[in-house]
Amino acid sequence: MEAALLDTCVLLKSYLCDTLLSIAEEGAFRPQWSGHILAELRRNLIKAGAKQEAVEHRLGQMAAYFPDARVTGYEDLIGSMTNHQKDQHVLAAAVAGRADMLVTENLKDFPSESIVPLGITVAGQDDFLLGLLELYPDAVFDALRRQASRYRREPRNVAALLGILAGPGQGCPEFARQCRALL
Repeated sequence: MEAALLDTCVLLKSYLCDTLLSIAEEGAFRPQWSGHILAELRRNLIKAGAKQEAVEHRLGQMAAYFPDARVTGYEDLIGSMTNHQKDQHVLAAAVAGRADMLVTENLKDFPSESIVPLGITVAGQDDFLLGLLELYPDAVFDALRRQASRYRREPRNVAALLGILAGPGQGCPEFARQCRALL
């Protein structure tokens, strides 16, 4: 099973994060993150207005459902990464975790000359989800159905969830379009 390091920017978006982790629950990929990523996620969620207890609950759920997701032992690699300085910790964690893929919105911070020698592919969330849909369509749709069924308010079905994922706030328009075509 492929390992994918999830950057803060994709974990920050609640529906996208839930979609990614729901698909991971189906066994389509193994999610990874680091202490730096979780600290940045905590900080950004609180800055966006989330209550401390809700943030801690979310992070606790992530740790409980994916106990092996946290990458350690990457700190000494940070300074040797040649990508954008603010995201060197992300690439270092991907290397230490032996990730196959790094999923981020900040593609420009990971130029090819920084990642190709390391054997890591960097993808945006839309492309990553499209790849999962192509490889594991049943798992993706099972995950989307299960995700929508957990919500007490809208989106209460896959079509409504895809509408949210297609929007600018979640950034997965092509994934949503392809899923709708397969529904």
